[in-house]
Amino acid sequence: MSRLEKAIVSMVEVFEEYATKDDQNRQLSGTELAELMKKELASPEFQGKVEPAVLQEAMTNLDKNHDGEINFREFSMFLATLARGYYRARNKGKGNKGKPDKPE
Repeated sequence: MSRLEKAIVSMVEVFEEYATKDDQNRQLSGTELAELMKKELASPEFQGKVEPAVLQEAMTNLDKNHDGEINFREFSMFLATLARGYYRARNKGKGNKGKPDKPE
């Protein structure tokens, strides 16, 4: 598999691993999400690259339909927010002189 294919498979597998810890197998509860973040976002290298404000933004915007659960669509948007934050931190000072990302 290519790196991109592995990344996609990994994203799905992580979601499924944590979402299946209770009866709502297609949703992450708040408890499941907290456990996922604690275990899966633990490396010092990653935490040093994503600012706390980016994590807070992602958490605030997660539950788009306000049902108290995180579905796969919401989870994938969360990962995209984290990836953008990581990208910005990794490339800080490498051109783009602090310009924000273009709107999607």
